[in-house]
Amino acid sequence: MGKLFTAASSLAIALWCAGAANAEDAAQVAAAFGEREAVSDIGLSPGGTMIAFVQPYKRRGDVVTLVDFAKGGQARPILTVTRPGERVGHCSWPTDDQLICIIGITSNATGQIVRFNRQIVIGVDGSPAKILTPSETNRALGFTWYGGDVIDWQGKNPGEVLMLRQFVPENGTGTRMASTAEGLGVESVNVRTLRRTIYERPVANATTFIGDGRGSIRIMGINPSYGNGYDKSFIDYSYRKQGERSWSSLNRVVFNPSGTVSGFNPVAVDPDLDAVYGFENKDGFAALYRMKLDGSDARELVFAKPGIDIDGLVQVGRSRRVVGASFASEYRQVELFDPALKALRQSLSKAFKPESSLSFLDASADENRLLLFTGSDIDPGRYYMFDRTARKLEEIVPVRPGIAGRTLARMKPVQYPAVNGTMIPAYLTLPPGSDGKNLPAIVMPHGGPSSRDEWGFDWLVQFYAARGFAVLQPNFRGSAGFGEAWFEKNGFQSWRTAIGDVDAAGRWLVSTGVAANDKLAILGWSHGGYAALQSGVLDPGLFKAIVAIAPVTDLAKMRNDKLHYSNFLQVDAMIGNGAHVTEGSPAQNASSIAVPVLMFHGDLDLNVDVTQSKLMESRLRSAGKSVELVTFPGLSHSLVDGDARTTLLSRSDAFLRKSLNLPAN
Repeated sequence: MGKLFTAASSLAIALWCAGAANAEDAAQVAAAFGEREAVSDIGLSPGGTMIAFVQPYKRRGDVVTLVDFAKGGQARPILTVTRPGERVGHCSWPTDDQLICIIGITSNATGQIVRFNRQIVIGVDGSPAKILTPSETNRALGFTWYGGDVIDWQGKNPGEVLMLRQFVPENGTGTRMASTAEGLGVESVNVRTLRRTIYERPVANATTFIGDGRGSIRIMGINPSYGNGYDKSFIDYSYRKQGERSWSSLNRVVFNPSGTVSGFNPVAVDPDLDAVYGFENKDGFAALYRMKLDGSDARELVFAKPGIDIDGLVQVGRSRRVVGASFASEYRQVELFDPALKALRQSLSKAFKPESSLSFLDASADENRLLLFTGSDIDPGRYYMFDRTARKLEEIVPVRPGIAGRTLARMKPVQYPAVNGTMIPAYLTLPPGSDGKNLPAIVMPHGGPSSRDEWGFDWLVQFYAARGFAVLQPNFRGSAGFGEAWFEKNGFQSWRTAIGDVDAAGRWLVSTGVAANDKLAILGWSHGGYAALQSGVLDPGLFKAIVAIAPVTDLAKMRNDKLHYSNFLQVDAMIGNGAHVTEGSPAQNASSIAVPVLMFHGDLDLNVDVTQSKLMESRLRSAGKSVELVTFPGLSHSLVDGDARTTLLSRSDAFLRKSLNLPAN
């Protein structure tokens, strides 16, 4: 197994490589773990001779780097994005000599935070990028927020792809050129000439179209709205029989007030089987089903696991054919249906450490060359290329070269009892070399709330472990992935159960001797930040310090913040009404919090508005509590900025050490 890059390609990763120092202070450790991932997106060309990946550029920019194997694996940048609020998302290959990339833009130029995206096409020869998303005319009656996505690599003609497009109607006053087209449609687009023709006429309130990978659109989803513009709480899916143009009813998917989903949710079409794969509840847990598209409505269970949700579909190749499904219990696991890939995966796994997970990410058009990813709790991950004909496996690039050579901490699946005796699954990470006793410890609830923690590398967890903290990540009731009963009414409506489980995690750390009673803290991001603050309301003084990153602090305000969005009714139903809204809002109960609080928030956060943290800060100050709020100008929810993340780590570490009476360095 060799390295795919030549010496000349070192330029592409030199910005992020740094040898570990023999003796480091807190700032050096924070800088190492706060550094952005060296690769945020990667894709393989149809011919399998080139790879393009997105890497960080300076503080907040992105650069698209191309590696050409035919030219010795030399790397060169072909696109750099540096303007404030702009990020490069996913890049894909319509042809061997062009790339399509998504540019995401977040802005508050009008005084209101907005987010939209645009598709661009880039020639690998260095020719200037062209905007693939069509521009609105001066007669447009709205703005195109959604820039489109490629949903099929085969359009009407050779060299064309099928792309989603948001159509905006135009004013017809004084002209015959106006258009009444409105909603989501599909176009066949020539990525060289930018010539586009309608493939599926736009449909008002359409949310999705799903192709079969061979140039036919087989599934359409429509989310109707009320007259006031708010979305209804369901999507109606339709399908086409092979060779037909008319639509037939397939299924209705309902968004429940709890945040769960009912009904068969279609995801991918298999043209050979003339069927669509999708997820649906089976005995209270998500399972993978397959439904025929021949009019018979015949359906079959493809894959299910008792007691766990099946939540992922594994697809490979240009047609995105379905080859397996994935789920997370203690560890993320993949069930492959394709016998050849299953055998190949078993064979390739022998080249890596037993604990490493291996995933197929992409493939050349003939599927002879495969793009792989491996990683573990102590390996941030690295990308590989496998040539099936030559039986050759070569490394491409590591995800975090800046922490290469460091001793990382093992993440161990554990369970602990809630107040009523329910066993709560969690992950415990102890500092490297520790005996696991009498340690300063952090309970770290996850975001969401409809999410969960999984086993694997986590830069936050690894930083605090490197600084001597034990870290426990609870999958409290209200977490996703464990079935409908575990999810309850979600982590907001059922906050007493969810926060009770989080607090029980802290008490368990103390009772087992892992944590010293006076050395226990809590830290969370997003809903995790909410949980951290609300734990201080439910059980004041259990945790001696609270760190909340981009937290929800007031449920009524969260509802009001979404008042002018089309999904307001879903947010309203998720939060619910009643005493729990006030009782479950940290900002409304700030006087109950008895320990110091440190918060971080980006001021371009569309997920959780920065005013949530500002309100919490104001209420805590008015109650005479110890509080500090650090805001990051120009950053959104994930704080994708190496300097900002380094600041977050170093300042939170110093805050925790001061609050828990620990040595400063």
